[in-house]
Amino acid sequence: MKLCYQVATPDVTVADSVTAYQGALSESFQALASLGYDGVELMTLDPSRLDWEEVKAEASKNRLSVALVCTGEIFGQLGLSYTDPRAEIRAEAIRRSREIIDFACFLGADINIGRVRGQYSRELSRDETEELAVKAFQELSEYAKPRDVKIALETVTIMQTNFINTLEEGVRLVERVDRGNFKLMMDVFHLNLEEKDICEAIRRYSSYNIHVHLADNNRRYPGSCGLNFEKIINTFKECGYEGNFCTEIYQIPNQYEAAKRAALHLKPILNKVYGT
Repeated sequence: MKLCYQVATPDVTVADSVTAYQGALSESFQALASLGYDGVELMTLDPSRLDWEEVKAEASKNRLSVALVCTGEIFGQLGLSYTDPRAEIRAEAIRRSREIIDFACFLGADINIGRVRGQYSRELSRDETEELAVKAFQELSEYAKPRDVKIALETVTIMQTNFINTLEEGVRLVERVDRGNFKLMMDVFHLNLEEKDICEAIRRYSSYNIHVHLADNNRRYPGSCGLNFEKIINTFKECGYEGNFCTEIYQIPNQYEAAKRAALHLKPILNKVYGT
């Protein structure tokens, strides 16, 4: 079990909407290591613009593991998705995802699929949208398998997409894809909005889960609002989860303070639940 923080690579445009530490990786990694984080989750758009050896070296120098590479801004900043009605957009989304899989393989990490899966639209029927998604998920899973990369499908609140909002819907797609390296991940912020009971949902679908995002119910640092993180993390532990917990939060009041306050709240809970 490791506590991680999301970090944007320099190819991601700096923006207040980005839920990650931003800036030079050497500075980001050093700051997070000083705050006691064990690892990072990278958010990237175009790995070809990065020096992969430098990324690995900076993480190693700061004793940070790279747990996952996030695909979110492929949709957020570029508007690409696997279910876009335009074939050329779908192809570009898959091409970039393949590059991110290669990058994750080099770093010994997995990837997630969030908003890049797209959404239902008027141009396509629901069946057509789901079929496009399943084919894309299968293609990427088969590409990732020999590279020892797992893919974590993230359920996302309907306020951000109308496609795959609940864990039940996510499981239905995972079973249709039917690839051993294609699983689910649980984002507590989204679970709080889409599931009737966060902890019951974790228990019911824990066997599919391979990664966790933590944020309070205002999408700010854990401990800033109303979620009971000791109860939530205890539930993950009871279900046998030993993987990574990564914050995905708005950088408020600023990124250093957000990271500091998240660590101050979460580290004592993780130490209590999982042991030091």
